[in-house]
Amino acid sequence: GSVVQRLGITSLRIGPEILKQQAELYRRIRNTLRWLLGGLDGFDEAETVPYAELPELERWVLHRLTELDQKIRAAADPHSPDRFAWNGVYPEVHNFCATDLSAFYFDIRKDALYCDRPDSHRRRSVRTVLDILHRCLCTWFAPVLAFTAEEAWLARFPSEDGSVHLLDFFFVPEGWRDEALAAKWATVRDIRGGVTAVLEAARNEKKIGASLQAAPRLVLPDADFALLGPAEWAEICITSGASIEQGAERAVQFHAAPGTKCDRCWRVLPEVGTSKRHPALCLRCEDAVEARG
Repeated sequence: GSVVQRLGITSLRIGPEILKQQAELYRRIRNTLRWLLGGLDGFDEAETVPYAELPELERWVLHRLTELDQKIRAAADPHSPDRFAWNGVYPEVHNFCATDLSAFYFDIRKDALYCDRPDSHRRRSVRTVLDILHRCLCTWFAPVLAFTAEEAWLARFPSEDGSVHLLDFFFVPEGWRDEALAAKWATVRDIRGGVTAVLEAARNEKKIGASLQAAPRLVLPDADFALLGPAEWAEICITSGASIEQGAERAVQFHAAPGTKCDRCWRVLPEVGTSKRHPALCLRCEDAVEARG
């Protein structure tokens, strides 16, 4: 055999297209860390919401962290059969950043983060989870993205002698694991995908420009009907409203949201224009603006 074979060296392909793909993977990870840092600006530990008081969506994110943490620690454990199997772990962490966070959790929760009152329970819950995500991802990425992890850590915790490379992986409690919750939210995401497809078709037909101009009707069988309420479906699907009814099979019916667009959160609601002090805002945004002074 060749010298490469005799020495047990693994050859890797490389070229412009492969480098372009790797650059895109890195860009997504870096953007995830940047988004976390922006969302955590001014975060104080006094904002922290206890696990038992977190909304289901936040607890689902923490469940996902238990799954990834187990694999990360197995790869870092010299006594594990999966030791140093980084090739299998980091693509999954990247997928978590791109699919679970950026395309799902961040997309849904940016409304609460930007538009809720600063002291709202939902906003504090989001920032509680963002704090945990930042600590987990920085320490997880430190072995393979040494400079980026350090930059993201020191951007939040500046120190002359501190370093993410002096830290252990963030402790993820086993109590955050919730298989029943994970199964429920797998179903929710599946239904959300059906809603997204209908909204995209409406967008292509020029019926709407953005999902917040819609208020779809979801027809759900008995097994799915009690998953979430109408307001929760609107929040998850990023629409201005939603309604649900029971039926034999899942279906989504497009309906335009009635009302006027709020200048602040962009939701289309009948209540916009009813306030004398802030006629261009919905009632939630009016309350948030006055709370901020």
